[in-house]
Amino acid sequence: MSFLEFKEIKKLVKENAPEGKISKIDLEGPKIVLYTDDLPFFIGNNNEVRRLATLLKKRILIRSTSAKLMDPEEAKSVIEDIIPAEANIVNIAFDVNFREVYIEAEKLGLVIGKQGMTLDEISMKTNWIPKLLRSSPIESDTIRSIRKTLYDSGELRQKILQKIGKNIYRKPNSECDWVRVTPLGGAREVGRSCFLLQTPESDVLIDCGINVAASGTSKFPDFRASKLAIDSLDAVIVSHAHLDHCGFIPYLFKYGYEGPVYCTEPTRDLMTLLQIDAIDIGERENNPLPFTAKDVRKLIRYVVPLEYNEVADITPDMRLTLYNAGHIIGSSVVHLHIGNGLHNLVYSGDVKFGDTRLLEAANYDFPRVETLIMESTYGGRYDVQPKRKDSERELIHIIQDTVKNKGKVLIPVFSVGRSQEVMMVLENYARHGDLDVPVYLDGMIWEATAIHTSYPEYLKKHIRHRIFSGYNPFVVDTFERVNSKTRRGVIESDASCVILATSGMMTGGPSVEYFRRLADDPKNTLAFVGYQAEGSLGRRLQNGLKEMPIERDGKTVALKINMGVKTIDGFSGHADRRQLLGYSKKIHPKPKRVLIVHGEAKKSMNLALTLSDMFKFDASAPQNLDTIRLV
Repeated sequence: MSFLEFKEIKKLVKENAPEGKISKIDLEGPKIVLYTDDLPFFIGNNNEVRRLATLLKKRILIRSTSAKLMDPEEAKSVIEDIIPAEANIVNIAFDVNFREVYIEAEKLGLVIGKQGMTLDEISMKTNWIPKLLRSSPIESDTIRSIRKTLYDSGELRQKILQKIGKNIYRKPNSECDWVRVTPLGGAREVGRSCFLLQTPESDVLIDCGINVAASGTSKFPDFRASKLAIDSLDAVIVSHAHLDHCGFIPYLFKYGYEGPVYCTEPTRDLMTLLQIDAIDIGERENNPLPFTAKDVRKLIRYVVPLEYNEVADITPDMRLTLYNAGHIIGSSVVHLHIGNGLHNLVYSGDVKFGDTRLLEAANYDFPRVETLIMESTYGGRYDVQPKRKDSERELIHIIQDTVKNKGKVLIPVFSVGRSQEVMMVLENYARHGDLDVPVYLDGMIWEATAIHTSYPEYLKKHIRHRIFSGYNPFVVDTFERVNSKTRRGVIESDASCVILATSGMMTGGPSVEYFRRLADDPKNTLAFVGYQAEGSLGRRLQNGLKEMPIERDGKTVALKINMGVKTIDGFSGHADRRQLLGYSKKIHPKPKRVLIVHGEAKKSMNLALTLSDMFKFDASAPQNLDTIRLV
């Protein structure tokens, strides 16, 4: 079906809905909202909603008119009677704007009931639509804050979504007869990924990040050459929550953007966590970012969460679907259907196409693909990572050898992704008796892990099953949380241990503090398990740095680096050279054009040449600000 205007949607609904059952038709972002005085009719005849959704090729929400809603106090009592006590309800709250009742519980399966029968019963009896929230075994301040923000701003958020919907289903001003993309950052470099996708009708940003290891103008996307009018953007799509892909989005809201941000729910939560932390670090280090926490809170209200495989119109000529990317929880491969069959673009974001403990491998099957934009972090000729099992054994041997020498192992990690991946490795070996030392978690790792436990449905099947069965591998006794008050005790203790600390590239945070206190002791080991960008302290240490100046007791002294420095390849959340080639071979259908980005210049260009030779793709590695016409 072609793209529809709102007036055409309303006409089709009126012509095809059961007579007299729909009292109002509205929009909330890409979704069509139908209000009815007879919600039980649609609950009992759910094929009617399915039929309309199939006709429109849109997601449809059925809501009761406000006059039919049961009083919240009475409805709460009814809900508590319906849901089994074993579900462990934490909270019930009502949002009159969306006609939804938020039910937060530990065991959502019991709230849903067999084939959704419990939810249906709640709606039939109360006319409220249940919205389920998982209660995490680890309390998350971030999730609690986001949920409160959304709940407190229900009326405003509904107006925002209605405005977004009207923009999506507006009358187009021109025919979609060309498509072009311009990298504003992230081409022939790692960091500040940002791609401007344009048609005669639409301006969409795919990612908008910062380069955490850079300074000056190269830290942020370059909006100058595109002459981008921020307030005229139609949409922003976020592939995942790492700052090099989402860290600059609050800037857009500070300078006039008031449009949708599309991503998965885990990405929204982790993005908020990392953006707030980046602001705090900038202020502490007297290097503030050009936006504040206020802009992040505004951004939250404009996020339109999408599930994997959910198709959503985002402009009059673009349709978006997110697929699993296998990189971190909630990370997405972005598929865009542009025009009425004119062009299909796939943007890989950061992709993992191999075995990990945490996530399934990236999706490679799409309805159509003409252009693929693919990352190349490890796309160089010699960027072949060892097998995961070999990497895990190497890490455990390093830990065991260090413990034997009565030393400590410091593992700098990204709070999102690598932390949880390494935690699952250490938990596995501890459970089987091969690791018998405490593992301390410092920085934002605990908060990020709490978010992981709130979205088990995004994790690998066996981890999900263990969590649902009552054994949560993230909260075992092996792991102990550390903060700024208890950190010194860990450092000064004579006992051996493993320390996971942020930041992963040692560009700041507790990992640097631990390093400065542990570096001069040869019994200790520094173990890198993730990518170290050019210019970062981590890269300099990998390259053999033996001494560095630091401030201690008000004086500048030379820090001797006597601790062992190890790099364990194979833990990265990025596909290596072999996996990138495997992904290019398996992607279906085959793209005609491939644009290689998100890699150091030589690696990007080399991978482009290889793809041209092996698969006969029209492959290239554009530079920032090169505009490529796709159609």
